[in-house]
Amino acid sequence: MRLACATALTLAIVPTLAEGRLTRIIVEQRVPAGEGFTLLRGRYEGELDPRDPHNRIITDLSAAPRTPRGTVAYGATFAIVRPNDAARVSGVLFYDVPNRGNARIGADTAGHIRVVSGWQGDIPPGPGVQTASVPVAAGLTGPVLQRFVGVAAGVRSVPILGGIVRPVARPLPVSLDTRTARLWTHAADAARLVPVPAGRWAFADCRTRPFPGRPDPRHLCVKDGFVSDLAYTLVYRGRDPQVLGIGFAAVRDLVAFLRHGSRDDHGTPNPVAGLVRWPIITGTSQSGNFVKSFLHLGFNADEAGRRVFDGANPDIAARQVPLNIRFAVPGGAADLFELGSEGTLWWSRYHDRVRGRGTSSLLDRCRASDTCPKIIETIGSAELWGLRLSAGLVGTDARRDLPLPANVRRYYFGSVTHGGSTRGGFPVTGEVAGPGYPPCALALNPVRTEDARRALLGRLVDWVRDDRMPPDSRYPTLAAGTLVRPDAAAMGWPALPGVPRPEAALNRMPDYDVGPQFRYADESGVVSHQPPRIRRYLPARVPRVDADGNEVGGVPLVQLAVPIGTYTGWNIRTSGYGRGGSCGFIGGFVPFARTEAERRARGDPRPSLTARYRDHAGFVAQVRAAAGQQVRDGWLLPEDAERTIAEAEASDVLR
Repeated sequence: MRLACATALTLAIVPTLAEGRLTRIIVEQRVPAGEGFTLLRGRYEGELDPRDPHNRIITDLSAAPRTPRGTVAYGATFAIVRPNDAARVSGVLFYDVPNRGNARIGADTAGHIRVVSGWQGDIPPGPGVQTASVPVAAGLTGPVLQRFVGVAAGVRSVPILGGIVRPVARPLPVSLDTRTARLWTHAADAARLVPVPAGRWAFADCRTRPFPGRPDPRHLCVKDGFVSDLAYTLVYRGRDPQVLGIGFAAVRDLVAFLRHGSRDDHGTPNPVAGLVRWPIITGTSQSGNFVKSFLHLGFNADEAGRRVFDGANPDIAARQVPLNIRFAVPGGAADLFELGSEGTLWWSRYHDRVRGRGTSSLLDRCRASDTCPKIIETIGSAELWGLRLSAGLVGTDARRDLPLPANVRRYYFGSVTHGGSTRGGFPVTGEVAGPGYPPCALALNPVRTEDARRALLGRLVDWVRDDRMPPDSRYPTLAAGTLVRPDAAAMGWPALPGVPRPEAALNRMPDYDVGPQFRYADESGVVSHQPPRIRRYLPARVPRVDADGNEVGGVPLVQLAVPIGTYTGWNIRTSGYGRGGSCGFIGGFVPFARTEAERRARGDPRPSLTARYRDHAGFVAQVRAAAGQQVRDGWLLPEDAERTIAEAEASDVLR
């Protein structure tokens, strides 16, 4: 009795934490999604306690408006596809992180439940777009940076928008007085920033009224018009940031509810109650960066301390997602002044002496809470060349291979563009980039990676559900001599007539100083230095290539085993801003000569198609043999092997 009284007194004195969780789920639409499957669309609401240790890491959460219960409210959209017959459900839930609001979802014939939801709070709502509604930390201010690249010559006024693919509005300036802001031009990423005088630009819309135009905080007007070959960097003091880091908690709370919940606070039943045993999170590119940050920041433990996801696949993800930052731009890439590589980038613990950021790993928090998932990381050549992946493999000093923990496998796709080709096949001349692509020197890389990733996702399911181990990791390393300095001699790059050398294509990794309020290891906090100060550039390593110029040390893809040319994960820009440097994350293709006579006439050191395969039948026979071996080794599913063989048969190779 005395113990009970003492406990009651303690609870009366010490304030209890309000419970944060998904509070309401609203199914707005139910439609068939193939035979035996249903698609559910809707939205959900949640609340977070800023005092809860699971939420404290969210930047500016403590400054967000509160509900009467002392919590912070948010909302998001979702979509779920599930089998109608519970007996057909595998128990696996795949949560596919949307990329800039884009998400495709459909029936999974293996019986897996498929889920997507909104997490990026700066994306405006729209049909088919997954979005999140997060609060504003009213009254907070700070520097905001926005770059403008590739504006057509003579244009005088442009909207102030951030991100790529799906541009989003940036925070409003505190003042329209240009003397309180700064605008620079520069001709290349490494070029000196040239100030534009305050009287020669304005926060204004000049499309219908001459300079200084109509005052408008959402537009930038340049008096003399933009120069197309220059980039423009604008820094101003912004106000009222969105608390975008809530996006991590929104994903955590939805999946925790789907896995463990029966009904929401309003009595609405969980649409997949009792059907979820093994959740797996996947994300590609920006979404893969989200997966890494989600794990690193501790969100794989829900507010009850339970593991959220049992498996994870960050795909072609070289960085962390810069989401948990005041005035963040989570929809950017790895261009100049864009953040994402300042924090921890490695799965095992590594001492970042070069940048003075201590010892850490992406898994420190989930190890402490015993909530780490099993991880299959799939990456490719373009991530090393264009997205600064090197530090994740060999650290910021590039001196040694960083080991992988037992719960992580890494599979590298050599000589591929970002995400692999969407078309694949065996084009004998290569496809020239059309509208929507930057001007690149080389034809588009046709190597497809989707097939190998599909097989590896199946291996991840086996690992998570049945504890069947996947293949050993396959990626280039310093120890094997397959990871080398980024220059032609070290790579073994062949001298190809008319083809640029690879050195200029590397997107070098800067060591940014963004100020003392930024929590570098966590890629979180407040940026006070804009533009970021570049203290140095960090060393990088890239894969060695064979005599054809194709990378070695990765997963043996069929198109690399039976090549019809040199495939690269890099390309060179031929005009506009950045001319002569990296052409984004777009890989290239240099076809082989058809005959030995053609090869000698070109001065091409690579054997011709006829020397390799004799005729079309010989080429198809080698593709069939390589595809069959891939199926036996578990790198390719039988149906994808058959499609690859059919593409070889239909190709014009040595017709």
